Amino acid sequence: MIYRRGSIWWFKFVFHGSVIRESTGLTNKDAARQAEEKRHLELRTAAAGITMPVRVPIFRLASEQYLKGKRPDWAPKTYVIESTNLSHLEPAFGNRLLSDIDHKDVGEYRSDRVTAGAAPKTVSLELGTLRALFIYHDLDATWARIKKKVKLARAQKIGRVITVEEESTLLSECRRSRSRSLYVAIVVALETCMRYSEIRLLRWQQIDLTRRVITVGDSKTEAGEGRVIPMSRLLYETLTVWADAFPARKLDHFVFPQEKYGQNGSVYAVDVTRPIGTWKYAWRDARKRAGVNCRFHDLRHTGCTRMLDAGVSHPVVAEIMGWSTSTAIRMIKEVYGHISLDAKKRAIEQRETFMQAETARQAERAKQAESPLGWSQNRAQSPGGKKLVIQ
Repeated sequence: MIYRRGSIWWFKFVFHGSVIRESTGLTNKDAARQAEEKRHLELRTAAAGITMPVRVPIFRLASEQYLKGKRPDWAPKTYVIESTNLSHLEPAFGNRLLSDIDHKDVGEYRSDRVTAGAAPKTVSLELGTLRALFIYHDLDATWARIKKKVKLARAQKIGRVITVEEESTLLSECRRSRSRSLYVAIVVALETCMRYSEIRLLRWQQIDLTRRVITVGDSKTEAGEGRVIPMSRLLYETLTVWADAFPARKLDHFVFPQEKYGQNGSVYAVDVTRPIGTWKYAWRDARKRAGVNCRFHDLRHTGCTRMLDAGVSHPVVAEIMGWSTSTAIRMIKEVYGHISLDAKKRAIEQRETFMQAETARQAERAKQAESPLGWSQNRAQSPGGKKLVIQ
């Protein structure tokens, strides 16, 4: 039976001795009857062990379900990014069933977006969201078929290495910044290859000026957390001077606290219990004055590449950068490995030097083997040789 509570229709019936009473959420009586029949059918098929096929939703509905289902697991910024990507995808696929989207549709979408002026990286990120949407709705096989026919380029992380001259100019302008912590933060970035958030959230308990090391706290990766990075001479001297600015500092205080700056360069409202919010504008102005076009993350690229150019082994580089062993080689090769031509030339020269020395050693051994004394020594040292005894 169905009955109404206010403007909403409910249904009530007995199934296998249990009373089923539920709201339809509907104000139309005929629609409420259909909802009751549907509920009856669901219970009967479940009791009989019959699995009803899952209907594939249209793209628009699938997107809503995806965002609603994943939002609790996402950071707010991730939700915004995914929503933006779906807003670009919806005009092309909004009224299509997910199962009806094929490789031709995806290929056309990519071409249309690039033609419209979208960056290749942006398009790749949007297709990454499309892939996640298929997987969320258990359409892995459908996406696999699309991927097989359409070569989906991976979003390339574009970075650059600043020159020594650019670094010098940049640091000079950071010194002139109203933000007194900017220069220190840039030195930390260049000398340790730490990430922006790792630097911004540093506490004094992570700075050991006696041992001259920094211990990284929360990190983007599990391998990055807790890694210990030695200080260079420049970094040690810079942090020592910076520490003197906070004589009453405690271990749990932030190295770069929240503070405000007056027009005359004065510092006030310092709160050492809260980290600085951002260096965004101070960093932007310093780069503009220095005439250096780079991102904060490019300082990490720069430090990594300099270690590689200096011949530091890949495992050590990976440890400092906070990479796991499984991803270190790929990251060095595809993202951070801006290995210069000079470094490659030095590698060839090192190989040539090794081969020359090895050839010389081989020649010397052959020469010794040809002499009577050399023959006797080799014979005595060989497994089957007998020791030569001179009486």
